[in-house]
Parts: sequence; structure tokens; C-alpha cells
Amino acid sequence: MDKPFAITLDPGSSLANKTGSWRTERPVYVDRLPPCNAQCPAGEDIQGWLFHAESGDYQTAWRHLVRDNPFPAIMGRVCYHSCEGVCNRGKLDAAVGINSVERFLGDEALQQGWAFDKPAIETGRRVLVIGAGPSGMSAAYHLRRAGHAVTVMEAGPLAGGMMRFGIPKYRLPREVLDAEMQRVVDLGVTLKLNTKVVDLAQTMQDDGYHAAFLAVGAHIAKRAFIPAKDSSRILDAVSVLRSMDGEAQPMLGRRVVVYGGGNTAIDVARTARRLGATEAVIVYRRTREKMPAHDFEVEEALQEGVMVKWLSTIQRAGDDGALTLEKMVLDDKGHPQPTGEFETLEADSLVLALGQDVDLSLLDRVPGLQMKDGVVQVDPATMMTGHPGLFAGGDMVPAERNVTVAVGHGKKAARHIDAWLRGVTLEAPAKHAPASFERLNPWYYSDAPKTLRPQLDIARRTSSFDEVQGGLSAANALFEARRCLSCGNCFECDNCYGVCPDNAVIKLGPGQRFRFNYDYCKGCGLCAAECPCGAIDMVREEG
Repeated sequence: MDKPFAITLDPGSSLANKTGSWRTERPVYVDRLPPCNAQCPAGEDIQGWLFHAESGDYQTAWRHLVRDNPFPAIMGRVCYHSCEGVCNRGKLDAAVGINSVERFLGDEALQQGWAFDKPAIETGRRVLVIGAGPSGMSAAYHLRRAGHAVTVMEAGPLAGGMMRFGIPKYRLPREVLDAEMQRVVDLGVTLKLNTKVVDLAQTMQDDGYHAAFLAVGAHIAKRAFIPAKDSSRILDAVSVLRSMDGEAQPMLGRRVVVYGGGNTAIDVARTARRLGATEAVIVYRRTREKMPAHDFEVEEALQEGVMVKWLSTIQRAGDDGALTLEKMVLDDKGHPQPTGEFETLEADSLVLALGQDVDLSLLDRVPGLQMKDGVVQVDPATMMTGHPGLFAGGDMVPAERNVTVAVGHGKKAARHIDAWLRGVTLEAPAKHAPASFERLNPWYYSDAPKTLRPQLDIARRTSSFDEVQGGLSAANALFEARRCLSCGNCFECDNCYGVCPDNAVIKLGPGQRFRFNYDYCKGCGLCAAECPCGAIDMVREEG
């Protein structure tokens, strides 16, 4: 009887490494950049800390979060969470409540007394930070964690900068702000309050600082020329909001008019209602669609009885608070144009909310700096000014002015200051390709409506400065974190392992993910098709 026909392959031959000539593609595990991470101005690894929050390990989630942003309880209240605007989950039902979970983690840390890890080394290098606002304190935190001796000089009596003097208490309770500022100080940062730096060059020389980070906030209110009688009561928004943190609250009267269309204008009008104003009217020269204030803030203001005069501008302020308004129209480019139609609006006070400028006088004797449009020009890659060793961020540089951007500037500058002190140059790491919704397999995700944070009722909102937005419970935070789709990154769901018809997927253990055994894989692509998060690519075979 003849022996059965058989072929023995040399392990080194090309045939031994392929599952037949039919495989034209092979699966490869990849990591992609989730849209929330790509969008975050503070540079948070949102998907990373949500992963820990999903398992209920809140302290690990918090520690992962504060690697990039030391203020989660603050950010969970004042960040405009643009990350949620690009969240892929929003194309299924509603975006993940990233900001809500961040606030929960921040509040949990304060309640549990979690502290930052102390620096592992002391470098002996001294860095000066000017300004104890979000950018300055963020930079101080990251520099201190790198082992540098950090001194923050603040002209005001308390830390927080425009977070304290520009954001009302109903949005950011002061006990939360104080606690997260203090935690940075407890890390070993020296904070000098009521210390205004008049001459930066002299201060650097006298105290022997090796580098400095400028983070002076925009505290100077912009003015507009409005012809007014001597009896007219005209205030600026910055002064009004700042006085709310003093002993004497501002006397605005019963009829308050706010001129401007940004978030500060909204904050002043809502503050006026809480101070007892029966009428709080915002005058804005464009339409609601053109208003720079965030829409949810506008909506909350309208709910609280704030009125808005759209397409209007103030021409003059007369006796007894009578304001003359001119109606406007938008041209084909969206610019407001006068109509010659006027109306009168009675007001006890007029508050100007037209933007703020930065006091740059401390830089008068510093060589090499370039100023333009009231801000310091910096290298956007490093945040360094034209003077070696001098960096700047926040309101002082060309950028959008909000807390999240400022915190991101502080982190970015701190890393480049550390590199500069060590005599090295940081190279920006290559970014992963984006994790688009089209790569996901949404079949595996069940409907899970977004958890909404509770809100204070209208009556209490307009009669007190109690916090308007509430926080999530532990159960709600866990549910919300689990709504994350883990876009573009394997979370070890075992789908590829379960659907592979050739047993070509090898599990590497918890946290180690998987690998493919290409000796068995025939390249059918089933694993890539069934991956919920799009973490498998099919690539063409070479040769």
C-alpha cells in the first residue's frame, strides 16, 4: 500500500510564515488618537483616565488625570468642554459627559484628601512664576513635580487670578478654588501674595532665578467712548466681578444694563440679578448666533430673567441713567451697520464688558521681547519669548482666553522650561492617526442616554450665589464613564479573540492586549470588522 502524500515545510521558508497564498492582507493592532484627547486644550489623556473611572478605580483615574491638569474640580465647573463637542458617542446618542466625570473625580479627591506625589528629585534650579492664575499655578505644579524650586509672585491678595476675580461664585465656589490652589502649594511651591513685580529683569537678577514664566492675567478693562453726563453711573465688568470677592458688594441698582456679548457680560448680568436687580439687560450689537458667549450660558441667563437687546449699540448716556440705543443691521459680511433708528433705555448703572487687556509694564527693561496687539509674542512650540529663559502663557500670549487654554499653556511651558534648564530640546512626539467614527463598530454598544447634572431651581438661582450646577453621584459617574467607546484603542473586549475562525489571536494577559499568530491567520479581516473601537488595521502583504 502506498504511503499517504505529505509535504514537510522548512520553518525558514516563506510558505511556513503564511497561511497559504490566498492571504493578501494581514491584521495589525494599532493605537489611534481619540477625538476628545485631540481637542483638549489642557492636553489631558481623557480616554486614559476614563478607562480607570470605568472600573470604579477613582483614585487611579484622578492620578492619571492630574498628570496633565492639576485642577479637575475647577475644570469640571468652568471648562467649556469642547472635547464633548467632538466625542464620537455623540453620533450614536449623546456625547460622554466627560466634564461631569472630571468634576466628580476632582470633588472625590477633595473629599478624600488625596494629595499630589512629592517630586522624586531636587534639581537645585530656581524658577520664577509671575501670576497665580490658572496658567501660572499649572506651570508651578509641573515645574515642582520636575524637582525645581518654584516661587509664584502674585500681585493680588489671593491665588486664583481671573478664576477668582472673573468667575462668579455660582459657577466656581471659592472653597473648591482655594482647595485646589492649596494642594499645589502643599507640593512645595512658594506662593508670595500681594507681591507685584515692577521690574522683571531686576527681580530675576536679585533673587537668582534661572528661568521665569509670565502668566499675568488680563485684569485691565477695555473702555469705549460713550458720551455721558456727569451723573451717569458707568462701571467696568472686571471691577464689578472683582468686588464680589471683597467685603462690600457693588451697588448696581434695580435696572442694570451690560454692554457686551462675551461670557463676562453674561456673568455680570446674572450677578446683577442675584444682587437684586429687577431688570438686567445685555446690549449687544450682533445677533445671538454671532455672540461670542457660550450658548449654554446664554440660555441659563435667559432662564434667570436676563434680557438681551440684540442688534443694538449704546450711543450716549444721559441724565438720570437714560441710555440712547441705536438699532443695527448686519451687512452681507456679518458686520453691524447703523440704521439711524434710536430708542431710550432707562438704567441705574451701565456696566461695560468689552474685553480686557494685560499690564505689560513689568517687561519694560527686558531685551529681546516682541509685543503685538497688547500681548507677548512667543514661539508656539515652546512658549519661550525672544528673551532666553523667559516663557509666557495664558492671557499674555496670542490665544483664546479661557481657563483650559491657560492651564494647557502652563503645562507646555513647564515642560520646555525643564528641558531648557537641562540643556536639551524637546521634540514633539508623532501623533497617532485620528480615531474616526467610521472606524467603529457601534453594533456592540447599547443605548445609554447621557446623565444630566442636577441644576438649582430658578428661584434659588436668582436669589443667592449658591452653585447652579450640581455634581454626579458615584453611581452616575460610573455609568457615564462606561459610556466611553474607547475610540481607536484596544480595551481588551476579547471580540477579536472570540470571532477569529483560525485561533490566530493570542491573549497576552490583563493589560497586555493581544498579538496575532500569522502562521494561522488567513487574513479574512473578521477581527477588524468586529473590533468595536477600530483598533485593528488590515494592511497589504509585502511581496
